[in-house]
Amino acid sequence: MQGILYLFNGVASMTIQCPAVAIARQILDSFDQYREEFRRITNLGRERFERAQWQEIQDASAQRIQLYKVQVDVTQKALLEQYGTEVLLNIECWPQIKESYIGQIDLRLDDELSETWFNSIFNSLFSHDLISDECMFVTSTRPPLNARDAPMQIRTYRPQGDLTATLRKISEDYRFSVPYADQDGDLLRLENQLRASLPDWVCKDPELCIELYSSRLYRNKGAYLVGRVFTQDEQWPLVMPMLNREEQGIRMDTMIVDEAEVSIIFSFTRSYFMVRVAYPAEFIGFLRRILPRKHISELYTSIGFYKQGKSEFYRALIDHLDSTDDQFVMAAGIRGMVMSVFTLPGFNTVFKIIKDRFSPSKSVTRDTVIDRYRMVKYVDRVGRLADTQEFADFRFPLAKFEPECLRELLEVAPATVEVQGDEVLIRHCWTERRMIPLNIYLDNASEQQTIDALTDYGLAIKQLAAANIFPGDMLLKNFGVTRHGRVVFYDYDEISYLTEVNFRNIPEPRFPEDEMSAEPWYSVGPRDVFPEEFPRFLFTDLQQRKRFQALHGDLFKASYWQGLQDAIRQGKVIDVYPYKRQDIE
Repeated sequence: MQGILYLFNGVASMTIQCPAVAIARQILDSFDQYREEFRRITNLGRERFERAQWQEIQDASAQRIQLYKVQVDVTQKALLEQYGTEVLLNIECWPQIKESYIGQIDLRLDDELSETWFNSIFNSLFSHDLISDECMFVTSTRPPLNARDAPMQIRTYRPQGDLTATLRKISEDYRFSVPYADQDGDLLRLENQLRASLPDWVCKDPELCIELYSSRLYRNKGAYLVGRVFTQDEQWPLVMPMLNREEQGIRMDTMIVDEAEVSIIFSFTRSYFMVRVAYPAEFIGFLRRILPRKHISELYTSIGFYKQGKSEFYRALIDHLDSTDDQFVMAAGIRGMVMSVFTLPGFNTVFKIIKDRFSPSKSVTRDTVIDRYRMVKYVDRVGRLADTQEFADFRFPLAKFEPECLRELLEVAPATVEVQGDEVLIRHCWTERRMIPLNIYLDNASEQQTIDALTDYGLAIKQLAAANIFPGDMLLKNFGVTRHGRVVFYDYDEISYLTEVNFRNIPEPRFPEDEMSAEPWYSVGPRDVFPEEFPRFLFTDLQQRKRFQALHGDLFKASYWQGLQDAIRQGKVIDVYPYKRQDIE
């Protein structure tokens, strides 16, 4: 330990010298190591796609998510070994470390990410009680991202009346090592789709431009070209998904220019894209240009920088609390047996905390619930699981809680929620996008809306199953409806892998008396599920039950689930598309 000896009133005192520059440099070096490994995993996206390595793609996605925490833990350990607790855990050192760090990242073009990395290292060392702008980046020192800033990595095409030639040029510029299955046929179909999707005058406009990001985006079994179509006065987002049909070759699947559909592709219910970007902020600026309604936090998260998304979310939340009179209230819907959920009316998010005591019908533990919520981060969400962010030690002004809401939170979760003076401390919570609970939606739906919602509810269950996810508790109240009308599952305390479940048919009764018995005449294991029981369990409304039976009656058969399990165990990755498509196989 280095220090200088001082005398105060004749008493010796040691003031620790802080090697701020060296500590800041080591933190920044570790960030560069993280970024390099992040790039290595990401940049193999094209190779995995061309080789149709579908399982490897899912493994790489999980590995990249885990990478952040792994590298933070490695960095924390190295810093403690190098400088010791006397220096590193001296909070008075950290304003100096931060000041030095600011100077070292000043000319970087990924500085917003490096600030978040610094925060993660600080939080790994200290209690959240010590969070302050003096010691870390509660607010960013970087200039705000300008949505109009154009990235350098774009390709611009000017059809000048010849859309056919332009689309062919695009297909050549973005060609893979795997040949196209039917380049001419695909281009003809895409041109027809584009002309049908845009106003007639657009394709004739001599000023028409098509602008595409130079790197493709990869996710699951698809590659995506992303950009925009624009004239001097208007613009439309443009996404072109491409599929590797292995023996057949590459198919250019469709052309999407509808903002709502493009927004769904970048949804909070999807796995994160793999995309080569030199400077993420530039690409985020580009995405904000074509998706202006998407919050910056969602866009960062969508390309794998979920910690940056978390930072941007937190800053937006604090800004909302400071600039509005909103108060936290309990979220609409049936109260959960495991989680308590509250929200801010003007902020499109719910906050979920684990209750101290669960309903007797729930056999899960607190640790199990935490594990299952964290599991959702790593699985393929196929557009049907809401992404979550986990937070510790949120502090909010007491005045920001509606009294009835605070009373309920203190009653059901006193170990998690605590009033400290004029603040409310939330020791642990998850945030999710707010949706309309499906049961509430159906209570107020028209006949057509009911049919559409029940259709999508069944598709949500089937698509999750295809991704090896069994929701467990499939009650309507555990699904929500997004602003785009999609049905999404959001209650994870009983979620599991599909292959862990034992789907069974109910055995035939041995005697007539068996059917009259209050107890089953057959043994039931902890992982046994009987799909024949789903209709009565899921629907109290007989009309809804009949409609769902007609739409998705196969879900009530054990053989349906067993067939999916067999396919998954054989290593098949089943296609689930994040956009509307016409089958061209």
